[in-house]
Amino acid sequence: MTTKIKPHEYALLDEIAQDSLVTQASLSKRLGIAVGSVNWYIKRLITRGWVKVSHLDRTRLQYDLTSEGMKIFTQRAMSYARDSLKIYGDLREKAKLLVEELKQKGVRSVYLNGDDQMMDILRLTCIEAGLKINDLPEGCVLESNGQAYHILK
Repeated sequence: MTTKIKPHEYALLDEIAQDSLVTQASLSKRLGIAVGSVNWYIKRLITRGWVKVSHLDRTRLQYDLTSEGMKIFTQRAMSYARDSLKIYGDLREKAKLLVEELKQKGVRSVYLNGDDQMMDILRLTCIEAGLKINDLPEGCVLESNGQAYHILK
């Protein structure tokens, strides 16, 4: 089971994993949250046993992930990767079904209206299936909307 972790907590764990000498001020700037909030989140991470703090001198602190913190960080990263692969697989399947439908209708070329990761999946699928990608919106026009692909014309 994956432990629930808030996005700001995960972002802090990620930053600390990359640089244990990071300051709260730089964390605040990098993450776009107030220094007071950074301080609160770090205290929460320490209380949870995910981060330990060491005093290097009077003004410098060093933050390190504990083994439990590393475990939580890794679980979250793996969960994200698993979710991303599932989404990719679902979109890839939808793209394949659409392309097969178009080929059965005799469509040989398409225009892809949009330029995001979802359309990149459709572009790859069209190319693999031998469909020509048009530079201008003529003939069959495809776009994405939410979690689906649509034929505009």
